[in-house]
Amino acid sequence: MFYMQAWISFVVAMAAMGIGIAYLPVSAWIRGFVALGGLYLVTSSFTLAKVIRDRQETETMVNRVDQARLEKLLSDHDLFRPESV
Repeated sequence: MFYMQAWISFVVAMAAMGIGIAYLPVSAWIRGFVALGGLYLVTSSFTLAKVIRDRQETETMVNRVDQARLEKLLSDHDLFRPESV
């Protein structure tokens, strides 16, 4: 449901911005400049979100590897494990 809400919010915001730019009482050049600025803002927002997500996934993966190494180290040197003679 959150995924659907995010997409609906994005579509509504883009439509509102597009309609607002279309009805601006200025020349076509200024409308084009504002539209290009809005498009740049949207694409840079997507890029930033992707970079943050990728960094978080990388940190999660590193944490998992570190946790697995720690568990192996602890299991190899378990002080409560009976010694086999």
